[in-house]
Amino acid sequence: MSIEFQNNKFHLFNDTMSYIVEVSRQGDLLHLYFGARVDADDVQPSVKMRGFDCCANDSDAEYSLSALPQEYPSAGASDFRSPAYEIETDNGLHTPELKYKSHEMINGKPPISGLPAVYVENDSEAQTLVITAADEVHGIEVKLYYTVFENFNAICRHSEITNISNPYIYLNNAQSVSLDFPAGAYEYIHLEGAWAREKHIDRNTVHKGTQGFESRRGASGHVENPFLMFFDKGANEEYGNVYGISLIYSGNHRFSMEQEMYETVRVQAGINPFQFRFKLNKGERFVTPEAVMVYSRDGFAKMSNTFHKLYRTRLCRGKWRDKERPILINNWEGTYFDFTKEKLLAIADVASEIGIELFVLDDGWFGKRDNDNCSLGDWYENKEKLGGTLSELAKEMNKRGLKFGLWFEPEMISPDSDLYREHPDWAINVPNVKPHLGRHQLVLDYTRAEVCDYIVERITEILGNANIEYVKWDMNRNMSDVYSLHLDADCQGEFYHRYILGLYDVLDRIITAFPDILFEGCSGGGGRNDPGMLYYMPQNWASDDTDATERLYIQYGGSMVYPASTVGAHISAVPNHQTGRISSLSMRGTVAMNGAFGYELDLTSLGKSELDEMKKQIAFYKNNRHLVMNGAFYRLFNPFTSRHSAWMYVSEDKSKALVYYVVKTARPSNEDVYLKLKGLDENAKYTISGKTQSGRTLMNYGIVINSGEHDGNNMIFEVKRV
Repeated sequence: MSIEFQNNKFHLFNDTMSYIVEVSRQGDLLHLYFGARVDADDVQPSVKMRGFDCCANDSDAEYSLSALPQEYPSAGASDFRSPAYEIETDNGLHTPELKYKSHEMINGKPPISGLPAVYVENDSEAQTLVITAADEVHGIEVKLYYTVFENFNAICRHSEITNISNPYIYLNNAQSVSLDFPAGAYEYIHLEGAWAREKHIDRNTVHKGTQGFESRRGASGHVENPFLMFFDKGANEEYGNVYGISLIYSGNHRFSMEQEMYETVRVQAGINPFQFRFKLNKGERFVTPEAVMVYSRDGFAKMSNTFHKLYRTRLCRGKWRDKERPILINNWEGTYFDFTKEKLLAIADVASEIGIELFVLDDGWFGKRDNDNCSLGDWYENKEKLGGTLSELAKEMNKRGLKFGLWFEPEMISPDSDLYREHPDWAINVPNVKPHLGRHQLVLDYTRAEVCDYIVERITEILGNANIEYVKWDMNRNMSDVYSLHLDADCQGEFYHRYILGLYDVLDRIITAFPDILFEGCSGGGGRNDPGMLYYMPQNWASDDTDATERLYIQYGGSMVYPASTVGAHISAVPNHQTGRISSLSMRGTVAMNGAFGYELDLTSLGKSELDEMKKQIAFYKNNRHLVMNGAFYRLFNPFTSRHSAWMYVSEDKSKALVYYVVKTARPSNEDVYLKLKGLDENAKYTISGKTQSGRTLMNYGIVINSGEHDGNNMIFEVKRV
């Protein structure tokens, strides 16, 4: 790992990857290369003036920014492609032109104030380059941050934009990363979806013009996850140049690809410019969220495993980062709002008997919350409904050998609540306009310090007065009627981002005060399943849809970037409450055991045979969860294109593997299935299903499955090196 500056070129590299930036002869920052390791001196930009291009200097007429690859392109300065940032000065100017000013090289990786980011535990793990560029005529300075890692093919980027000398400026666009790729044939994958149908794979060919995806919902969203895979046409799990770009941010985002007339492609990712207008007074700065760029020359799997290990070990934090997650029972789909203390303890008794380790009390424990029409914001325990205090209930759970966890939705407020009656101005709402409700609720204004302080105070009191060891933090609506009485009229365009900054501040204060609690993020399932939340909460409820078949798609898509340790996955009742589908307990277990495992149903309604099977599932998961949490992950069959789904985990020393296989849709007279494994030591011998075979045979010939099929047939193979 190193950063070098020679012959006006910055070369960021490790053993297998290079990233090259050049300071051009006119002082512009040019993007020369990102990919497999090369020698920087051999890489030169292609300078070619084309018809109708503009140049800055008649004596250098072949030099045109519209024909050159750039690092952080400006708007209007002879480049007609999408800019990485846009500003408006107090006198209406829109066309700054950044020129190289200076640079600094730092051992390690500095934190980003107020924002989540990847970190290092030792300065030897990474180096950071900070390039300063400026337009001193227009009074703008931009610092570009790049961190390159020794042991990961990853580069982290963010930008810092400062108003040097203007009375004020408006920042109308500020992307975290801009990459110019040379002409070529490319494809991309994004993770699209909807509530209960998140993170589905959508693969497309990059074409002329602008394409991409975004969120405008005030959160990263069910609809588009903040992640892009950009790759050579035809790349697959094992072959091809692949670039993964993941934005560590929980708010509105935008990812765009622009292929211009000469086939080059500009890729950008960052905060969505939609309704974004951030005022910077003289001396003030704006910091963009961090974008993590991962490169693989060996296809999708290597890219995914880089993200998995990086996010698992250098994004997630705290006590639970490296700990095995407890198996839980959540009462939501078992009781919804209709529970009593006796009912909860009856479920807990069964849970304890079969080996479950954590009981989570979901919605309905506070205020007058017997339905979703009221009480959000009134974070006071309902002692009458609970049959006592939360502390007493936690003690009852602890007596049964169970940890106790609790659900919150702290960003919301019900119009029918004491809090709203006292502080109606704390809700997001356009003045004199009837608000649009979502799930009978409004959103609290987290741009206001007094709102954030109130939430921290209430949650701190609740967590401090009972032995609560797990928190599920939910958010069950998107933002509409966006307006804050706290912000001046010319600062309303700052709302979306300031809300997220307020949220991050609240989360940071709470997890700092309660470092031993395991926090899980949720937003109607996967509505805010993003890296920003993982910085504060090491796992995220992947979807409200617990149907095993649908989870094959959700968990497959999510595996492109998110490690299994961060994925909440539960077995629920059948018929499934979201799809009505009936699937076997065996299939539900095989799918749900690929993450932070749990159950979400009424255990007291089950018969002995089902409970005995659950007991076996729990014992199996306890014996293998370390491998699921930490193993290298390989996708074997793609459920989006195959009747089957299959995946596997391999231990770091390749001594053990787990292989999962599910028949999604059966057919009569089915073909033999050759399940070719991955990631093993080809020269080692392994035992599997009572046989001993070489790693190369298992990977090149595979496991032959020639039995008849039924929907939901599933198998788990344990593979151990001899």
